[in-house]
Amino acid sequence: MTNARITLYGIPNCDTVKKSRAWFTEQGLDYQFHDFKKQGVPTAQLPDWLSAVGWQKLVNRQGTTWRKLDADTQAAVMDDASASALMQDQPSVIKRPVVEWHSAGHTQVSVGFVPDQWQAWRDAAPKG
Repeated sequence: MTNARITLYGIPNCDTVKKSRAWFTEQGLDYQFHDFKKQGVPTAQLPDWLSAVGWQKLVNRQGTTWRKLDADTQAAVMDDASASALMQDQPSVIKRPVVEWHSAGHTQVSVGFVPDQWQAWRDAAPKG
């Protein structure tokens, strides 16, 4: 068992979030779930996410929320600051899930369903 602390951010009715939560449970990994709908976007985390994966990966430009935005709003998203403002205003535009994997004083961030990445982090984590 790893002594990593895992936080999974998303919305409960999202299929990719459901699949991710099931994967963590099947692997016997404890995680904390942060519901964007109930708890909001963790504003303090956004700079770390942007630094780790970039706004282009965090903003789901294929999703329904993005497609419903007017062209001017879409065009205005062109850097970390504008993407951060949009994600705080429209949490559903964030690609899900965002996973923070805290281990040995280091935090890694992933976006989407990426079990191969999570397995690699699990394998590299100190055992406890």
